[in-house]
Amino acid sequence: MDISVIIPLLNEEESLQELHDWIAKVMQSNRFVYEIIFIDDGSTDTSWNVIEKLSEVNTAVKGIRFQKNFGKSQALDAGFEMAKGAVVITMDADLQDNPDEIPALYDLIIKDDFDLISGWKKKRYDNVITKNIPSKLFNAAARKTSGLKLNDFNCGLKAYKNIVIKTVKVSGEMHRYIPVLAKNEGFTKIGEKVVQHQARKYGVTKFGVDRFINGFLDLITISFLSKFGKRPMHIFGLWGSLMFLFGTTTAFYIGVLKLYKVFNDIKTILITDNPWFFIALTSMILGTLLFLAGFIGELIIKTKSNEKHYSIKEKLNF
Repeated sequence: MDISVIIPLLNEEESLQELHDWIAKVMQSNRFVYEIIFIDDGSTDTSWNVIEKLSEVNTAVKGIRFQKNFGKSQALDAGFEMAKGAVVITMDADLQDNPDEIPALYDLIIKDDFDLISGWKKKRYDNVITKNIPSKLFNAAARKTSGLKLNDFNCGLKAYKNIVIKTVKVSGEMHRYIPVLAKNEGFTKIGEKVVQHQARKYGVTKFGVDRFINGFLDLITISFLSKFGKRPMHIFGLWGSLMFLFGTTTAFYIGVLKLYKVFNDIKTILITDNPWFFIALTSMILGTLLFLAGFIGELIIKTKSNEKHYSIKEKLNF
């Protein structure tokens, strides 16, 4: 199979037929062997009914229906697990991503041997205040933190080698950082292509301003995990040991100084009246807790299972 198109969606009943017809036209005109995987992330409208009808007409259409709304990351992860195409294309269901970009994205993966190509919506039709400006700030922070020189990390239109999506595990709200996750797994040939962005034709956006707050928090998380996620003892153990060593050294110094003054009849105060005593005690306790956190983190990594963070209600054509 040449291409798998993965489309996560939530309440997009109006756009699905048009999106399907557009993708099918592009695929047929380029003679691609393809599949379209719609992931219904707990829609409350008739989106699933539309997908069922599309699958009856076109056997290349496949569907995954979640038990409830689990989020875009979980929807993409489910699609990645099922995808069979040599090249995997992800796009949103709201018709703001242009299916005519698919052949060029495919060529960049197959002919130019890129591991991942991220779309860049250079000209956007979103609200400047609520989307464009926060998006620019978010992308600047992501570039600085990750080291990837991408202009639009959050663009839904991306292309991947199959091996990339089978290696990367997406959970929480980490779909924004799939290029970073891929880089952390050793896929270094990551590029960007300017793609056409279209104004929303139907419905309203499902994302609010809070996604940028969550995005920055996720950026901190992924930055930490990329460095210490597989070796938590290296950070917690190190700082825990340093703090415990500082605390014990300080306590030892206070004790020796107290004994010296007592034996030499030098006026002194109670150890518990010395503020350094409490600093030393606090450092020893925090050092012990940090060390234990690192140790428990190592145990969790050793024993964790690949638990899915979603449940599937039904499937079509799999």
